[in-house]
Amino acid sequence: MTSLVPLLALGALAAPFKRGISASAALPDIALTTGHVRMDLGQLAAYARICGFPCTDPLPLTYPHVLGFPLALRVMTRRAFPLPLTGLVHTGISITRHRALRPDDRPELTVYAVALRPHRRGTEVTMVTEARLAGALVWASHSTYLARHRTAGNSDAPRRPSSGSDALPAVASWDLPGDLGRRYGVTSGDLNPIHLHPLTARLFGFPCAIAHGMWTLARCVAQLDPADATHVRADFRAPVLLPATVTYAAAGDAFQVRGQDGRIHLTGTRSAHRTGSPAG
Repeated sequence: MTSLVPLLALGALAAPFKRGISASAALPDIALTTGHVRMDLGQLAAYARICGFPCTDPLPLTYPHVLGFPLALRVMTRRAFPLPLTGLVHTGISITRHRALRPDDRPELTVYAVALRPHRRGTEVTMVTEARLAGALVWASHSTYLARHRTAGNSDAPRRPSSGSDALPAVASWDLPGDLGRRYGVTSGDLNPIHLHPLTARLFGFPCAIAHGMWTLARCVAQLDPADATHVRADFRAPVLLPATVTYAAAGDAFQVRGQDGRIHLTGTRSAHRTGSPAG
């Protein structure tokens, strides 16, 4: 896998200069595209192992996010990108797979930013990733990322409950080691310091390293065995502090991850996506 350390270092160096964040700031009008991406089979196998997928063919539903992550970093480290890369928190994602990708496919990937908006804890942006084969859209995601900062009047904003009577039936229990963030970070390329070590996580307001939201979702998807054409939506509602023991719960098309105290960390839904002739 191509090293992403230079991009991450660039993001860290640029972060102090991105002050006075506002949801009314302009996003860079840019879409980055890379053509005919060749799968790194070793990275793919390591990803499948750490996320619990039984095989790599077809590609795990969440894996194109990893393929597109270097492009997303390049967008987010642009001088014109208004949010600091370091410390960004992944708050949610929706994924639509029109058809499954295979390890020998060579998709074209495009990434761009949309929808900068206020959040009760800062400012949130949506990053779009698209994968195409022969010009046809086969996979797309919309990821939301939060830059945490002080905002005027947000102390009275309503907080979304993270536990309660909406708990689903337990299916499995997962023991998450303290180094999970580092191991997944090496596999995925997402080396955000909030995931790597308690000391670096504390710099951004977390008491210890937290699990990647995309690892948590991928581990859920590995349990779902989704259909070839699928739509998955997940909200990362509360960070998973590492190490931890969490419960995977599911009923029908809904799933969630919650802690031993009943706190809900992730909620999600899965639905069949009707294929047609997806427009690119």
